[in-house]
Amino acid sequence: MFNIDLLINALTTLLVTLDPPGLAPIFLSLTVGMSRQERFQVATRGSLIAFFILAAFALFGNGILGLLGISIGAFRIAGGLLLFWISFEMIFERRQERKEKTGETAVTKDHIHNIAVFPLALPLIAGPGAISATILLGSSFPSVVERAQLLVVIAASMVLLFLALVISERIDRFLGVTGRAILTRLLGVILAALAVQFVLDGVRSAFLV
Repeated sequence: MFNIDLLINALTTLLVTLDPPGLAPIFLSLTVGMSRQERFQVATRGSLIAFFILAAFALFGNGILGLLGISIGAFRIAGGLLLFWISFEMIFERRQERKEKTGETAVTKDHIHNIAVFPLALPLIAGPGAISATILLGSSFPSVVERAQLLVVIAASMVLLFLALVISERIDRFLGVTGRAILTRLLGVILAALAVQFVLDGVRSAFLV
């Protein structure tokens, strides 16, 4: 079954959670001193690793919850609350500060060729919010065909994120400090609304079925 509304909702949720424009300046700080080709390689590797991480949770996340005895309703409520907290941080600029601190710490500890894995793929791209959102979305795509569609959505979001990293210098110059602040807050409000919807769906699933 092809549900265009569900697919658009999934893509919107992932893009807002991943926050490509907000990640662009952090990517620049992580790759300072690198050539354009080296940045391209880091962006490619980081995006691919993050895709496989999110794809694994999209395919097997519900199975893991089942083994742990956690209902999808309970996870929707918990995941929705987590996403709401992330949206709160985005609106009040706390998420950006935390990401920048994570990036700065990793650069001092790891060699430059490893930053595609940490902190870029984990936790900056495939962080707790993105993983939670992916598992939540996976419950809305139960059949094999629908799961394949979800994987396509994840791949599309990763391609858009990858493009944002590749043109991160231009995005950072175009948005500026004020533009990034406005966009981050706007995305935070959208994510807050999506998070509330996840909680409502979880309550309905847990208590009204």
